[in-house]
Amino acid sequence: QVQLVESGGGLVQAGGSLRLSCAASGRTFSSYFMEWFRQVPGKEREFVAAISGSGVYTYYADSVKGRFTISRDNAKNTVYLQMNTLKPEDTAAYYCYSALFLNKTPSNFGSWGQGTQVTVSS
Repeated sequence: QVQLVESGGGLVQAGGSLRLSCAASGRTFSSYFMEWFRQVPGKEREFVAAISGSGVYTYYADSVKGRFTISRDNAKNTVYLQMNTLKPEDTAAYYCYSALFLNKTPSNFGSWGQGTQVTVSS
């Protein structure tokens, strides 16, 4: 089982930027899709972005396209989410997820991190 640890959350003003990181354990990091989801209290966890094992293919939710960028460094077993032009509606707990296959709906087939809070003030 892959273990994931997120970092980089915090409080930022609308229009600002944050970069989230997710460090993964294990020796086969490059075999896994890496994804970011987010969740606000009372709502379902929603897909934000994903990246293939090689980093060639990326996928985004329509709500973040053009503002967020997912990337990975397989030498460091780390995936990143660069978030620009943040909006108050981006406020959520952000979770890192890894799996052998792309999942745009929350699944227990893969591994989840503990989450990091992002709060965007207006």
